[in-house]
Amino acid sequence: MKLIGMLDSPYVRRVAISLQFLGLPFEHESVSVFSAYEKFRDINPVVKAPTLVCDDGDILLDSTLILEYAEALAGTRSLMPANINERQRALKVIGLALAACEKSIQIVYENKLRPEDKRHQPWLDRVAQQLQSALSLIEKEFAAHPYSSQRSHINQVGIATAVMWHFTQQMTPAAAPADRFPLLAAFSHAAEQLPEFLIAPFGDGTFPVQPQ
Repeated sequence: MKLIGMLDSPYVRRVAISLQFLGLPFEHESVSVFSAYEKFRDINPVVKAPTLVCDDGDILLDSTLILEYAEALAGTRSLMPANINERQRALKVIGLALAACEKSIQIVYENKLRPEDKRHQPWLDRVAQQLQSALSLIEKEFAAHPYSSQRSHINQVGIATAVMWHFTQQMTPAAAPADRFPLLAAFSHAAEQLPEFLIAPFGDGTFPVQPQ
């Protein structure tokens, strides 16, 4: 299977890292939804990253749905807790992390894609507040229920939150001050040292071809 999209997207990077932890080999094609729009459209007419091209040529969209498929492929391996209470808590934090990604991206798009005279500051302020609310809730959750960043214990909560935090610090640091969220910042820093994160770094690079 082939993962389409750039690793500067937190959603693409989340999938690339998760597939490694699930032990699923994949190819990666770094295609921009902006500068390579026509090339992306040839692969997926919807032009949405991440796109997963399955072995039979079918395509899947959305990082969460792609990872649901990946979990089924992985069989006994899973990045989600089996216990229902732990899974509920995990889904809560993952949802907050994905919401934070969404709000960070809205800030990026508003500042980089919209002409300066067309930007709406009240909208930006609202989105920044939503981002900070999501981060505050994750910080509170990390204080109440510490998550492991060790390679043998990290799960989808850790992957999603670490990738999200790194993205905010690269793209919207003013809206997510690191000193306000020390637990999240420390967790993400530790996770970013793991081999699966290092081999799929934030940016425009391509995940290396894996040996069969």
